[in-house]
Amino acid sequence: MSQQPVALVTGAARGIGAACARALAAEGFRVAVHYGSSAEAAEKLASELPGAFAIGADLTDPAAIDALVAALDERAGRLDVLVNNAGVTRNAPTPVMKLEDYDAVAELLRGTWYLTKLVLRKFMMKQKAGRIIQISSVVGHIGNRGQSPYTMAKAGLDALTKSLAVELAGRNILVNSVAPGFIDTDMTAELPAEARDAILSRVPLGRMGRPEEVAEVVAFLATRGSYVHGSVVHVNGGLYGG
Repeated sequence: MSQQPVALVTGAARGIGAACARALAAEGFRVAVHYGSSAEAAEKLASELPGAFAIGADLTDPAAIDALVAALDERAGRLDVLVNNAGVTRNAPTPVMKLEDYDAVAELLRGTWYLTKLVLRKFMMKQKAGRIIQISSVVGHIGNRGQSPYTMAKAGLDALTKSLAVELAGRNILVNSVAPGFIDTDMTAELPAEARDAILSRVPLGRMGRPEEVAEVVAFLATRGSYVHGSVVHVNGGLYGG
């Protein structure tokens, strides 16, 4: 197997995930471009990055995650960086939100935890090195109307970062979160103009962020930042400072 470092980015077919895949490829990583359902977009992105490959899995299904890790081992034989970017939201006021909508968000958080566990056991603890980067969100810190499960899940990612940082201290595995603010992606593009304007009025820089501005922080944590551990790095144009 090649000694080229390998990075897995979940939910990498578009948006922040795709920007992270490109940034890590530029840093010399062979990137595993994970997708849930957007196979065509993931394959296209992988074809544009040297040595990259697309890899699909339903991250709410433990058996599919088992298969994902096995396939990653077969294709690359190692993993140096895991970027837990995949996310899903179901929006409704809490009093009327359906339980199945909550479950859709919560099951992905469970899957993220399970994938992280497997990656640690299969690769990073044996290699005695690695970087884990969660893509959480500013809403996990400030809340957001109609997104209670999503805000809970994103806060949960930051809590996972802090617990793993304690557990893995001394093992040469660094764990951090990057918490984007309101970024110009497909998800935020669906917001009504009135809602976008209301958000921008709260952002001191006065604009949405770009996926690439999140990805450059991820690339830093993946390659440098050797004394950054257990931290939540906010990328939100001044909306929230932590």
